[in-house]
Amino acid sequence: MDLAVTNVSKSYSTPRGELPILENVSLALKRGDAAAIMGPSGSGKSTLLYTLGILDPPTSGTVTLDGTDAYRLGERAQAAFRNQHIGFVFQDHSLLPQCSVLENVLTPTLVAPARERSGKGEGAESDEARARDILGRVGLSDRLDHRPGELSGGEKQRAAIARALIRRPTLLLCDEPTGNLDASIADSVASVLLDLHTSAQTILVVVTHSAHLASRFPIRYEMRDRGLHPVS
Repeated sequence: MDLAVTNVSKSYSTPRGELPILENVSLALKRGDAAAIMGPSGSGKSTLLYTLGILDPPTSGTVTLDGTDAYRLGERAQAAFRNQHIGFVFQDHSLLPQCSVLENVLTPTLVAPARERSGKGEGAESDEARARDILGRVGLSDRLDHRPGELSGGEKQRAAIARALIRRPTLLLCDEPTGNLDASIADSVASVLLDLHTSAQTILVVVTHSAHLASRFPIRYEMRDRGLHPVS
């Protein structure tokens, strides 16, 4: 499997002792899979997402992506692995307000060595061409020079999706990507997300409170009792 999560547990130290969040979570997904994870607030959904994203190490267990257990890497190698293999979309789009849409999408390429940039080492010109192409596919060709403050909520999320895909990640992680949008705009953003995922053959994992959004995913899980449970 391209993503293999094996017996992952996560707990935090508190003045009252250890607080368990995840217990023996296992998950296996391959390229092209799209999974939604639901559950009430505080159930551990976001903790699991950040653990998958090599942002928050598990207390025990392993997370292997593309054959690599990134938590065994040093800090700099881990950051490079995350930049190359994982894309993130958050509920708050997290766009840089001082940068244009095109500049925001190109941000992940700025920290990548030239030989690892999209375009197989062809440099900044190739990165920009790819950014323009993705922005066209999400319907933002006429917004390249706009700042985030000039965009609607749905346009900001579409720009965030384009940014997450610029490095051709294996794994695309989304934390409530439509949570701040009204129903019609949320549906549009979800369609863009799923279409681009299918085209790029990523592994897509979305955490959501929305049963409607989750219903569009072929693989569904629920977080409860600190575990991950399939939903038929």
